[in-house]
Amino acid sequence: MTTIRIGTRGSKLALVQSAQVRDMLLRSHPQYTFELVPIKTTGDKILDAPLSKIGDKGLFTKEIEKELLAGTIDLAVHSMKDMPTSLPEGLVIGSVTRRLDPRDVFISRDGRRLGDLAASETIATGSLRRRAQLLAWKPGLNIVDIRGNVQSRLKKMQDNPDVAGIILAYAGLERLGMLDIVTDIIPGDIIIPAVGQAALAIEIRANDPRAEEVAAALDDEDSRRAIECERAFLSRLGGGCQVPIAGLALVSGDRITLSGMVAGLDGGEVFRGNLEGAASDYETIGRELALRLLEKGAKKILEEIYGHPM
Repeated sequence: MTTIRIGTRGSKLALVQSAQVRDMLLRSHPQYTFELVPIKTTGDKILDAPLSKIGDKGLFTKEIEKELLAGTIDLAVHSMKDMPTSLPEGLVIGSVTRRLDPRDVFISRDGRRLGDLAASETIATGSLRRRAQLLAWKPGLNIVDIRGNVQSRLKKMQDNPDVAGIILAYAGLERLGMLDIVTDIIPGDIIIPAVGQAALAIEIRANDPRAEEVAAALDDEDSRRAIECERAFLSRLGGGCQVPIAGLALVSGDRITLSGMVAGLDGGEVFRGNLEGAASDYETIGRELALRLLEKGAKKILEEIYGHPM
């Protein structure tokens, strides 16, 4: 029996979600066996610095993609929000899995909801996107950086009595069976999620018919359209983890609505917008909303962060 090798990060969440993908693939393709191959990425190796300080493109994907191109693995499972908008030559996204709840959540050390916090309290997050939107919502908050997997972040919060709570993704906790620790689900008018959040990408080599057939079984059309809309938005803005950019597209029937955000690093300036159109025009809608935010003033923010004209 042919074995399909699935490359994945080695964190607990990555292994759990890759195992879920493996089990779904096994049900749809019982003629194959599937093996998980953990691969350590740059983002996993460097845990003592903010993501925005250690690089930008492919922090959690490039080592896995190298093995995929070399043929040592046949498929790769990534959290979609980790995927750069431009893939290495020879690789494509074979499928986008059905998206879970894309919202962020607040986990409090003492059971209080996010709105109950005083303006001077401390929240931990490793995301510039979350940081900027929290500061725009409540400017006096003290936002401190935190890295690591879900379990280590929870421990860091418990070990530091000054930290009132942390922000995590609902979907990650759902996959880990840890929704019981959620204190508050954060609405989109406070924090718009990361582009691609709550969906998984199955990456394959281009012109690999077997991998294409295997991956296609898990492709969810509405999730793919929503994700590609968000990625078109992000790509037009040139964004990565060094820039506070957020985007969430929702598909309803034959319509799609995209909410997007670009902010300064301190949350002092925030540009938000929404655009609705035909679901079949998902990429056009993503690019168009990006252009509208650039015209509203986001261009200046991005040029200051990137250090070059857009």
